[in-house]
Amino acid sequence: MQITSPAFKQNARIALKDASLQKALGNLKAGFPVKRAQAVARLPEFDALRDEARDLKNHILENLDIYLEQFENKVVQQGGQVHWCRSSDDACKTILDICKQVDAKTVTKGKSMVSEEINLNDYLEKNGVTPVETDLGEYILQLRGDHPSHIIAPAIHLNLEDVSEAFHQHHHRPKSDDPAVLMREAREVLREQFVAADVGITGANFLVAETGSTLIVTNEGNGDLTQTLPKTHIVVTSIEKVVPTLEDMTLFLRLLARSATGQEFTVYNTLSSGPRRESDQDGPENFHVVLIDNGRSDMLGGELQDMLRCIRCSACMNHCPVYGAVGGHSYGWVYPGPMGSVLTPQMVGIDKAALLPNASTFCGKCESVCPVRIPLPKLMRHWREREFEQHLSPRAVRYGIGGWAFFAKRPRLYRLLSQASNLALRLLGGKKGLIHRLPLGAGWTDGRDMPAPSGKTFMQQWQAKQQAQQKQQQSPQEQQS
Repeated sequence: MQITSPAFKQNARIALKDASLQKALGNLKAGFPVKRAQAVARLPEFDALRDEARDLKNHILENLDIYLEQFENKVVQQGGQVHWCRSSDDACKTILDICKQVDAKTVTKGKSMVSEEINLNDYLEKNGVTPVETDLGEYILQLRGDHPSHIIAPAIHLNLEDVSEAFHQHHHRPKSDDPAVLMREAREVLREQFVAADVGITGANFLVAETGSTLIVTNEGNGDLTQTLPKTHIVVTSIEKVVPTLEDMTLFLRLLARSATGQEFTVYNTLSSGPRRESDQDGPENFHVVLIDNGRSDMLGGELQDMLRCIRCSACMNHCPVYGAVGGHSYGWVYPGPMGSVLTPQMVGIDKAALLPNASTFCGKCESVCPVRIPLPKLMRHWREREFEQHLSPRAVRYGIGGWAFFAKRPRLYRLLSQASNLALRLLGGKKGLIHRLPLGAGWTDGRDMPAPSGKTFMQQWQAKQQAQQKQQQSPQEQQS
């Protein structure tokens, strides 16, 4: 996947003028956030579970090597193999080698953002192996030559007519605007692919150290067919997905579905524990787990470690006003929204993704809905600091921050300037209190009017509040004197 994160501003302008995209994004705003709120309201202990999940994830990250080794040992005991891959190239080569070992020509795939991260489909196709996406959203995108714009609803940027047109072009059947007809059509086409595939590739939502099991959650059941019908099952996932026990896994599952889609539980929760045994009625003959680092171990022990708690629920992007306005493709890589604005600079470099941590209003909604309480605004602020330190910010921004710092270090001068600016903005706002044009503020006023400040400045309000508190603490005699 080509990285277009450096063109975020241009991508966003195009997205804002795309009527079809804006129509599709309207469905997002009315869907996931409302369903999540309803699901959370039905679970009074939801916030307590979030605290428990945060603490458990922190414990796992502090002992990540121990749990990963325990997981590997269990997988090997059950007849499977674990492959450790430091980079995307390592992972792609490893997966291709496994495919060649069984002379695979076609592989079916369940939805996996890690496979998007390593650009697996392109790599396999270039080396003579045809990947077939089996998640409905991913399948639609593959037909269109498109990429996911959302981590759990990859085709959320499309409308029903887009899907109908794609099916008509590739399936050569009459167009339909009935979702049930389109679903049945996709099922008929994919059923043949499931049966013919030599290898099945899935991701993993969690890895269970005590049992050596991998877990995937889906609402379509395609993951089950992908991993049980072919002779070889490859799980491609990242190192931070491990949890100690099955009981720990259920804690995260209670949070995952509610935070993602507003469901009490995802429809299919499928555990895989090694290859098929003699007593099993079905299952793969070979079982491989490809564990990818891709820069994650560099985050351990640093200021970005909290991001490794992410369970990929998408709640942050579902509630983000920026994502809701411009969609996922504007971010220019695999992971969009607030979580992507933290992960992408780590994985592709801050020099290519510096605009993403700046694409936030810091309203804090992402942190408030995160099931594992990741301080996303704080992490984006870290990237902004690195951008500034490495002189990647535009010159105007750097001079602006430098000018602000000059006054901020001189409180008396800062207060005078604030009061003068306040008065000037009020005059510019006129009787209606709206500013249509503002020097250096075109980024705001080109799209909407800016409200003129009203009332006292923050410093004046703070001073008044402090004086009121001091007065309340004084005794009646002191107040009279």
